[in-house]
Amino acid sequence: MIDSILDQMTLEEQVSLLSGADFWTTVPVERLGVPKIKVTDGPNGARGAGSLVAGVKATCFPVGIALGATWNPELVSQMGKALARQAKSKGAAVLLAPTVNIHRSGLNGRNFECYSEDPMLTAELAVAYIGGVQGEGIAATIKHFAGNESEIERQTMSSDIDERSLREIYLPPFEQAVRRAGVMAVMSSYNRLNGTYTSEHHWLLTKVLREEWGFQGIVMSDWFGSHSTEETINAGLDLEMPGPARDRGEKLVAAVHEGKVEAATVRAAARRMLLLLERVGAFESKPDLTERAVDLPEDRALIRRLGAEGAVLLRNDGILPLAKTSLDRIAVIGPNAASARLMGGGSAQIAAHYTVSPLEGIRAALANANSISHAAGCRHNRLIDVFKGKITVEYFKGRGCKGNPLHVETVDKGEFFWFELPSGELDPADFSARMTMQFVPEESGDHVFGMTNAGLARLFVDSALTVDGHEGWTRGENYFGTANDEQRGTVALEAGRAYAVTVEYEPSTASGEGINLIAVRFGVEKPLGEADIEAAVETARNADLALLFVGRDGEWDTEGLDLPDMRLPGRQEELIERVAAANANTVVVLQTGGPVEMPWLGKVRAVLQIWYPGQELGNAVADVLFGDVEPGGRLPQTFPKALTDNSAITGDPAVYPGKDGHVRYAEGVFVGYRHHDTHAVEPLFPFGFGLGYTRFSWAEPRLSTGEMGSEGITVSVDLTNIGDRAGSELVQLYVRSPETKVERPDKELRAFAKLSLQPGETGTAVLKILPRDLAYFDVETGAFRAEPGNYQLVVAANAADIRFVIDLSSPLTHVLPPSH
Repeated sequence: MIDSILDQMTLEEQVSLLSGADFWTTVPVERLGVPKIKVTDGPNGARGAGSLVAGVKATCFPVGIALGATWNPELVSQMGKALARQAKSKGAAVLLAPTVNIHRSGLNGRNFECYSEDPMLTAELAVAYIGGVQGEGIAATIKHFAGNESEIERQTMSSDIDERSLREIYLPPFEQAVRRAGVMAVMSSYNRLNGTYTSEHHWLLTKVLREEWGFQGIVMSDWFGSHSTEETINAGLDLEMPGPARDRGEKLVAAVHEGKVEAATVRAAARRMLLLLERVGAFESKPDLTERAVDLPEDRALIRRLGAEGAVLLRNDGILPLAKTSLDRIAVIGPNAASARLMGGGSAQIAAHYTVSPLEGIRAALANANSISHAAGCRHNRLIDVFKGKITVEYFKGRGCKGNPLHVETVDKGEFFWFELPSGELDPADFSARMTMQFVPEESGDHVFGMTNAGLARLFVDSALTVDGHEGWTRGENYFGTANDEQRGTVALEAGRAYAVTVEYEPSTASGEGINLIAVRFGVEKPLGEADIEAAVETARNADLALLFVGRDGEWDTEGLDLPDMRLPGRQEELIERVAAANANTVVVLQTGGPVEMPWLGKVRAVLQIWYPGQELGNAVADVLFGDVEPGGRLPQTFPKALTDNSAITGDPAVYPGKDGHVRYAEGVFVGYRHHDTHAVEPLFPFGFGLGYTRFSWAEPRLSTGEMGSEGITVSVDLTNIGDRAGSELVQLYVRSPETKVERPDKELRAFAKLSLQPGETGTAVLKILPRDLAYFDVETGAFRAEPGNYQLVVAANAADIRFVIDLSSPLTHVLPPSH
C-alpha cells in the first residue's frame, strides 16, 4: 500500500510529509487518503497540544531520574503502557519520549528527565519504557540523539566526544532501543556533535543509526533544531519540526530540481513517514485528534507505587519507618512541605489532574492530624511565586491593546505559553493581550512583583508601572532562552486591601535565531526572612519530630539552563542546621533532579530522596515515611561529596560548561562511578546505593561456566530476606577487565536484578553477560574488542559494596563490529 501511495504522489506531496503542519501535527495528503497524526510531549505525561502550563489535564508520572532509581524495568514498562493510553486520550499517535542522555555532571538542567549516569541501566529502562508504549500502538521517540548532556548554549554548542566514549557511554541506550525495542522514532538533539549539527550529521543518522543498527523508523528534529535544507535530508533527517516548513517545502523541491538532493532520497524519507503512519494504525481508522482528560484509578495506584519504588533512603539511624501511633506532635517544615513539586520544568511539564503535597499526604496518613504543625521557614524559588487567582484576559488584533478585544477568557494562573492563540483571527506575530486581576495581600509590608516574558510586557499595580519587561528587553535564561531574565519591582502593600494588577503583552518585533516563542509569566510574593526561619525553628522545637522538606523545583531543574552549583538554593542549608539543632529527631526529605552536597548530613537522623515523583507525591512519601511500603530506590547517579569531585568539573571551562562554542568531554569513558572507582575519589553516596527497612543474606554466586564463550555466562545469586518486613534488594554485576592497550574503568556495570521478597523468603537473582560485556570499543578496528585473559566478575549491592569477586577466563579474542 505504501509504495502504491508513493507512486501516486507528486514530488511536492512527498516533500510535504517531511515537515510538520504546525506545532504538533504532520501534513495530510487528503487526495490519497494520507491522514495527519499528532505528536505529544513527554516523558512523564502526555500533555497534548496545549500549553506547557495549561490546557487539558493529564496524568503526571514520575520523572526520568525517579524511574532510574527504581531499577525496575517491569514497572517502567507498565508506566509505558499507561502513557500510551494517556497519549491516545490526547489524540496523539507519537509520544516524544524517553529521554536517555547520560548524567555526565550533576548540573545538567535536564538531569531529572534522564535515567542514569550508566548506559546499561539507561538502556534497560529505555527498552522497557519503549516496549510498554509501542505495545499499545503508540510510537515512542527516543531522544536526544546525541551528546546533549548540558543545556548551556545547547542550540549551538558542539559536544566534542571521541568515538570510543560515544560507543561505550553515550550511544548504547539508543542502540539498544533500536535493536531490542524497535523504537519507531528518534529525535536529533539541538547541539552539534564534533562540529556538525546532529540534524545534519550523516555519520550519526545514516552510517551508525540506519546502516549499522538497522533503524527502520523516522528521525525528526527537535523543535526548531534543524537549520538547513539539503544538509539535513541528505544526512538522514526525515521530519522537520515544528511546522509549517521552514527549510523544507519549496526549498526542498528546488534542491531536488537543482540536483542538490536526489529524488530517491526524498522518496525514502517520505516512505518512512508513511510507514510510521501505518505502524500506528493511522490508515486503518482516521485519527481522532480530540483531547480528553482521563484520570484512571489504576494510573493513580501505579504512580504511587513508582514513587515509593524510586524513593532512595540515604541515611537512617533507625528512626524510620515512623510509627503512626507514637507521634503526638509532628512539625512539617520547609519550602517543599506545603507545595507539591511534582515535576521538572521545560517541555516535560504538564497540567496535572491534581496535586498532593507532602503536608497533605502526611495529614491524610495520620488520624491525629491536629498534631501536625507547619512552617515554611524559607523560600528556594528562582522566580517569584506565580500569580494564582481569577485573571481576565483580553486579546486584541495588533499591538498596544487597542480597540475592542477579539476574544475574552478567564484563567486562574499568571503564566501563558501560547502554542496556539484562542482565535484563528489573531496573528501570533501581531497581537496583544491584557491581563487584569486583583491582589489582596494577607500581610502588610513590601511585596515583590516579578515578570519574565518571551515578547514584550509591562506590569502595573494600581496603574503604576511596577515591572518593565519592554524597554531594553534582552534574552535571558527563561523559556528555553527566549525570554528575558525575570524583572522585579517592590511595592509596599496593606493587608486586606484590593490592588488592581494589569499586565499588557505583545510579541517581539525582532526575529531571532532558533526558537521564537510567545510567553509571559508574572507573580507576587512577600519575601520570607529571619523571622520566618525563627518561626520554623520554634515549630520544630515544640514537636516530637521534625520532617524537613527541602530541595529544588521545576524552576531550577529545567530545560533551558544548567544549575549554578550543587548546593541547596536559598537559605535551606541554614534551615536544616537550625532545625536539627532545635530538634534531635529531624528527618530530611529531598526533592531534587540530581545530587546535592550535604554539609549537614551528620546532623540529621535520616535523609530520604524522593525526586519529582508525580501527582501522588504526598501520598507516596507518606507511604515510605510511615512504613506502609519500603523505600525501594537505589541511586542511578553517584552523589559526590563536592561538585569538584565530578569528572566533568575540572576547572577548565572547555571541559565544562564550554568555551568558544565547544564543550570537550575530556573525561572520556570515566563518567560517574567509573571515575570515582578508577581514581579513588570517595563519593558521598555511591552509584546504586540505597537503604531499606529489612535485611538480606547473600549466598555464594553460581556460574553456568567459568569460561566465556559465544553463548555468554549466567551468574545466579540466592538472596534471603532475614528481616521481619517485606523488602527489595538490588544485585549488580560488574566486569573488571585485565590490562589492555587502552585505559579501562575499574569496573563497569553489565547486568542487574532487583528482587522483592517477603520475610523469610528466598529468591534467585539471575544475571547474564555476553562477550561484548567484556569488550571496549577499539577505534583502530572500528569494533568492540574483548582481549583474551582473566577477567573478574564483581557481584555488588552498589558500586562501593562489593559482596563477591569471581575470576573468569576468556581464552579467545572477541571482535564484534557495531553492526553485530
